[in-house]
Amino acid sequence: MKAAVLGHPVRRSLSPALHNAGYRALGMVEWSYTAIDCTQERFDRVLDRAGRGCAGFSVTMPLKRVALAAATRRTSLAQVTGAANTLLPRGRGWLADNTDVAGIVAALRERGIEPARGSVVLLGAGGAAQAAVVALASLGVRRVTVAVRSAARAADLVSTARRAKISVRLADLSPFVVGDATLVVSALPAEAAARVAGFEVGPDQALLDMVYQPWPTPLARPYLAVGAPVASGHDMLLHQAARQFELMTGRDAPLAAMRAALPARP
Repeated sequence: MKAAVLGHPVRRSLSPALHNAGYRALGMVEWSYTAIDCTQERFDRVLDRAGRGCAGFSVTMPLKRVALAAATRRTSLAQVTGAANTLLPRGRGWLADNTDVAGIVAALRERGIEPARGSVVLLGAGGAAQAAVVALASLGVRRVTVAVRSAARAADLVSTARRAKISVRLADLSPFVVGDATLVVSALPAEAAARVAGFEVGPDQALLDMVYQPWPTPLARPYLAVGAPVASGHDMLLHQAARQFELMTGRDAPLAAMRAALPARP
């Protein structure tokens, strides 16, 4: 059986290390997981060539909305989110799911972060941000400030928030908006998030930065400096991959073995 992560660029993805570590831990010697660099233009062709031995695909930037549209069936979670990071073969088609939501929830809980207790700012409006909105709603958050460079780019996220029954206030991406929040969730690439880094925070504020390399990010440094709770992209990646592993294999994910495959977090 074979599985892979699809995205562009994808050569630095840690998903192969995570999934293959899980296979080894469970003695699944006939399973393998690779990375396939795939643009939107090549996406349908890759799916068509998957073959009978395909257990499924992980999907990353910039293909999460493309994956949802390409699926013949969608879980309710993927439908509400408006983006898919998992495709599972079903007959002659594909089932779209979203394990980013579970990954975000588990990452926050593991670091003792309770988002419903204060104000939340979400950075970005892409597919990962849509999953964050659904995850935050499931944890009891009823309103979130979404900081973006252009309100026009947030239309899909606003639709996701409406389906998830969480209210959204759009704001300009700025250090003031970010630094004032009890919890910041960043779904931005590291270089984009760095533009609002360098603000002061207190130990009672918290951060989930979905970037996982390089670490620590400029956004994370002020939180780490004061001992504030910080969940990283490593945390989210691990837990969403564990859920994908279970969906693709039908077996419980060996979380400890998969965690050991991640680079050490400073």
